[in-house]
This record gives sequence, C-alpha cells and structure tokens, in this order.
Amino acid sequence: MHIPKVLEIKKIIRESDDVKTFIFPWKGRFPSPGQFMMVWNFKDEKPMSVSLIDRTNNEIGISIKKVGPFTSRVHRLKVGDQLGLRGPYGRGFTIEGDRILAIGGGIGMAPIAAMVEEARERDFEVDVIVAAKTYDELLFMDRLKRTGAKIFTCTDDGTCGFKGLATDRLKSVRGFYDMAVVCGPELMMKGIFKILEERDIPGQFSLERYMKCAMGLCGQCCLDDTGWRVCVEGPVFWGYELKMVKEFGEYKRDAAGAIRPL
Repeated sequence: MHIPKVLEIKKIIRESDDVKTFIFPWKGRFPSPGQFMMVWNFKDEKPMSVSLIDRTNNEIGISIKKVGPFTSRVHRLKVGDQLGLRGPYGRGFTIEGDRILAIGGGIGMAPIAAMVEEARERDFEVDVIVAAKTYDELLFMDRLKRTGAKIFTCTDDGTCGFKGLATDRLKSVRGFYDMAVVCGPELMMKGIFKILEERDIPGQFSLERYMKCAMGLCGQCCLDDTGWRVCVEGPVFWGYELKMVKEFGEYKRDAAGAIRPL
C-alpha cells in the first residue's frame, strides 16, 4: 500500500485546456469516492483525488489540472508512459439517504464525479451543481449526463447555465436533500457550508492541504485546533466536524508550516 505501483498510462482524456484524466489499469482494493492517491513522477509526489472508479474494466482515473512544475511535467506524458501510484488513502464520502445534492467547483469536480456515478449505480437520487469560470471549464458533463443525475450548471461569465457562483446557484435550487457532498475552492465551500447549515442539510466537504507522507506520520496536514490529519481523518469532513476547525475558510499552511491566506 505504501510503495508506489509503477503503472502504464492506458488512456488520456483531455477534459479542458488545463485538465487531463489519466486512466490506469488497477488490481486490488479499489478506492472509494473521495479518497486520494499519491502520484509519483519519479522525481516528486503529490496527492490527487480519484475521479474515475471502474470496477468492471479494472481501471481508475486521476484528473490533474496543470498549475505548476509537477503537473506540467505530468501533462506532457503520453499513453504508454509510466507514473507511480500509491494508495488509496483517507476517508471518502459516505453515501446515504434518499436524495443527495453534489456540488463541485473547477477541478473539485474530480471526486464529485466519482461519487455521483457510484450513488446513481446504487439508485440514489442525485442532483449536481457543476460550477466553473466559463463553459469550456465545466468538467465531466458527458459522464454526469449518462448517470441520469439532474444537472445544474453555473459559470462566472454566464456562458453556460446560471451566471454566478456556486453559492448563488445553490440558493436558487429548491427542495430538501438528505445530505450534500462538496468539493472545490475552500472559500466556495465555506459559503456553501453556511447555506447548507441554514437549510439544515448535513454536508460533507473535501479539504485540500499540503501533504507529504499521506499516512498520518509527518503531521504536515494537521488542522488547527483539532490536530486532525487531512490525509487520515479526512480529506472528507462532515460539517459538524468543520465547526471545530478554526482555519476552515480562513487560511491554510504552506510547506514550511507558515500561515497563508486562501
């Protein structure tokens, strides 16, 4: 589990100008939606959410947004090239209740897409809010449509669906949900947290923090004031748990442990 499996890239899907999904053959224990893998490019290692879980074809997918040196190098890889994967790690989403609301912003749609597919396979009723800056950056739309989930899109510039933020779109969606699952920029999640609390909808939120070991040993991803390790007790937390985390929606720490604004 803690030694990377060196795997050939089976397929690459271009999701947008800066997001690609890398498909790998997979044997052994499959991840659950919301869990993550450590991706090793033989130089550095980074945590990445699992965006595709295909038990029928024995495949998993990791969707990676190009944002820096590590991800830029990965984006240059081709089918047949290799990456190392270790995991899965962390606590994923709990799927329960009859009616679920899923909310994803940008690359935060990666674990949300996997969750929606699994929930629909298990006959849960699912509505999805898909948020992005513009139409071309809305992720996994074809996959979501195939599940039969009801989709609500919103874009910052109004090029698809509702013009505005995910928080604004949520306010326009009526009805009761047994629970919500959320992943995206933390400021977005903080706003959604408040709305869900007002509507008495239990929510699960996937946090991103700087990680090194992914096994709960180094303490790099511990949260103030609880000491919870995002790689073990998270990355998915319930709303009632986040009430005890003073940094949620306020700040996070860099590789040196210094506080940085969101």
